[in-house]
Amino acid sequence: MSKEKDYSNFDVVVIGSGAAGLYSALCLPAHYRVGLITKAKLQTGASDWAQGGIAAAIHREDSPLLHLEDTLKAGAGLCDREAVQFLVEHGASSIQSLLEMGVAFDRKNEQLAMTLEAAHSRPRVLHAADTTGRAIVSILTEQVVQRSNITVLSQAFALNLWLQEEICQGLSILHKNKITWISSGAVVLATGGGGQVFSQTTNPQVSTGDGVAIAWRSGAKIRDAEFVQFHPTALTKPGAPRFLISEAVRGEGAHLVDKAGKRFAFDYHPDGELAPRDVVSRAIFTHLQKAGDSNVYLDLSVIPEAKIRYRFPNIIRVCQKWGVDLFTEPIPVAPAAHYWMGGIAVDTNNQTSIQGLYAVGETASTGVHGANRLASNSLLECIVYAGQLSQLDISSPVRPIEPKWLTVEATNIAIDTVKDIREQLPKLVWKSAGICRSQEVMEDAIAQIDAWHQELITLDWSEYILDLSPPEQIQFAEPNTEEHLRIYTETLNLIDIANLILKSALFRTESRGGHYRLDYPNSATDWSLHTVIKGENQSTSQ
Repeated sequence: MSKEKDYSNFDVVVIGSGAAGLYSALCLPAHYRVGLITKAKLQTGASDWAQGGIAAAIHREDSPLLHLEDTLKAGAGLCDREAVQFLVEHGASSIQSLLEMGVAFDRKNEQLAMTLEAAHSRPRVLHAADTTGRAIVSILTEQVVQRSNITVLSQAFALNLWLQEEICQGLSILHKNKITWISSGAVVLATGGGGQVFSQTTNPQVSTGDGVAIAWRSGAKIRDAEFVQFHPTALTKPGAPRFLISEAVRGEGAHLVDKAGKRFAFDYHPDGELAPRDVVSRAIFTHLQKAGDSNVYLDLSVIPEAKIRYRFPNIIRVCQKWGVDLFTEPIPVAPAAHYWMGGIAVDTNNQTSIQGLYAVGETASTGVHGANRLASNSLLECIVYAGQLSQLDISSPVRPIEPKWLTVEATNIAIDTVKDIREQLPKLVWKSAGICRSQEVMEDAIAQIDAWHQELITLDWSEYILDLSPPEQIQFAEPNTEEHLRIYTETLNLIDIANLILKSALFRTESRGGHYRLDYPNSATDWSLHTVIKGENQSTSQ
């Protein structure tokens, strides 16, 4: 009989298997034993859904300086200039790295093809048809499974960090109906965003803010949680998921029109459809409220059919699946939550405020995106910042764990209660912390969320998430326990990030970028600051 593989310790554990997690694992020094933990299977995260592309200043008529200026302008005064400069200056080398791995970006006359997206001053967005994220993630996945120093642990759910003397020593996971501890010299959180906290979102089901919630509960600093980017154009058909209709569609010339065929976006901004995302989202939201309609439309009739077929094959397929022939009719669209600019505060080395804990990608707040992410900067951020982990030096030895096993025969999780909260929460957050926000509505939402949180933590299972400590490990006797505990943990994580978003949005008494308040509709000079939450304490920083 073969011996079961030992998953109890690694030099580095990476949580998440999107572009940030995969590239992080690949960039770590080859002599480190790396555990890559994903709660689903490989290629199920938001990176795999990314359509538009990856931005980089590599054309002769472009420059890192122009890319820097566009990013700072989109970020509405809250970008960290040093972080943005680091991003744009490493753009070309990051693209070269992906090309060498085998990512097949589209080409035109043997040169890399680039398109223009909103708020970019130059065409600098590289793409692979309309499935750029999938093209990148597929190649990175192939590379990961070939590396002998990387062990992939699928369908394993990260629960809680192990801190000793304020240093991260590893984490607990739920896997195969057991809760076990993994010791590690460093933990890298790359779990993506938290779009599932909103009822209208382009994010996949796995995007439940796990990394941010786990880090916050352990005392890490969370920055700019109020800034959520709402994508203006998500497919809006009864029964269909809010599938993202890429900004590149508008970049290629599509018109945003109302039911009368009017290009109404110009009533709200001189750049019309190509204004910054927050402006276009609010324009649609406001226009729909005035008209009493549920959606507007994207009209692709001005784009040559051959170009549509070449650039947007996946959009064609998905629209056809839901009964929309975009060659003969416009696509019904409305805004949906898309990207979280806030996250765990990190420096350019991905280091959080907790020693031994790192964060990369949408989970992190590097300062690159400020109050409003520039289109297609997110994939570049994943690659550029994950690349920094090649310099990771683990100074403390990994401590082995001698497990103390506990067997739990039965538990009272009240799963129906948990499922009800899980269903109601996104509706409440969309209403209270969606595109337009106000004090009274947010205060009422926070009170309800606090009540739900109290209800969750009084259930029997909270002790396994919040109170279990090494070397105690648990074997569950009931076969459906793992599924129920996953639902419970995701709901608890969503409750926590809903609180972070709402309390930060209530704290910031102005409008800026992805944060818009009806009661404070203008930006304020004295709010050119970041919001920071550590534990229950809220503050500001430069």
